[in-house]
Amino acid sequence: MISVAGVAYTYGSGRTGRPALADISLNVAPREFVGIIGANGTGKSTLLRIMAGLIPPMRGTITIDSRRVDGPDRRVGLVFQEPRLLPWRSALDNVAFPLELAGVPRGVREARARELLGLVGLADAGALRPHQLSGGMRQRAAIARALALEPAVLLLDEPFSALDALTRERFNRQLEAIWRETGTTVVLVTHSISEAIFLADRVAVLAGRPGRIVAEVPISLSRPRSVTDLDTAIVSEAAAALRAPLELEAAEPILSEAVG
Repeated sequence: MISVAGVAYTYGSGRTGRPALADISLNVAPREFVGIIGANGTGKSTLLRIMAGLIPPMRGTITIDSRRVDGPDRRVGLVFQEPRLLPWRSALDNVAFPLELAGVPRGVREARARELLGLVGLADAGALRPHQLSGGMRQRAAIARALALEPAVLLLDEPFSALDALTRERFNRQLEAIWRETGTTVVLVTHSISEAIFLADRVAVLAGRPGRIVAEVPISLSRPRSVTDLDTAIVSEAAAALRAPLELEAAEPILSEAVG
């Protein structure tokens, strides 16, 4: 279980400081898939980095299974918007890199890396360098690398945002299959309401500056899911519930100007 309790963060200090998050509390159950959506500047990526232990919160705590996260934590895998693969290493060696840093013997880490490449649909791409992979293939290799140390939690920061709609749809189906296969707890940041609904058990909405959780919407679709599920009444209702606070936030500056 992940527990985010009263987390706040400000970039800078004093009068020039820019508050990014205010009083964020969120619990994620084991094996749950939670989506986080919100407009630019609401602190989504900042929250994910705090959850990963990359930056410390100014207030509040992050715990995983009741143990506090105080820095980079091997219980957490993080995938950025950009794959950030090492260009001089093959896909296999990139996936095996965290195991190499952990001192795992070569034979064991290479076998694990091959297993993970197969899991993300890259079984035949192990010898290729990052420049020989498509954008989607690089991102799947990054997901495989994040899973190398068998993390309890996988954090995804808009992993497929640079892909075209059809490719993104296909990779979302693969991501759901990976999640069901591994049983990892997942938190996904995305701008896409349809992506959040397709993948998540529950979606939290961040709004405001600083960002606050203003809504949480459960997604009652059965699994496994297909793209045809996005045409159902359940999805329409969930999408409307998610759009309402986002549209309210977008309208506030206009209303303020009109009143002024």
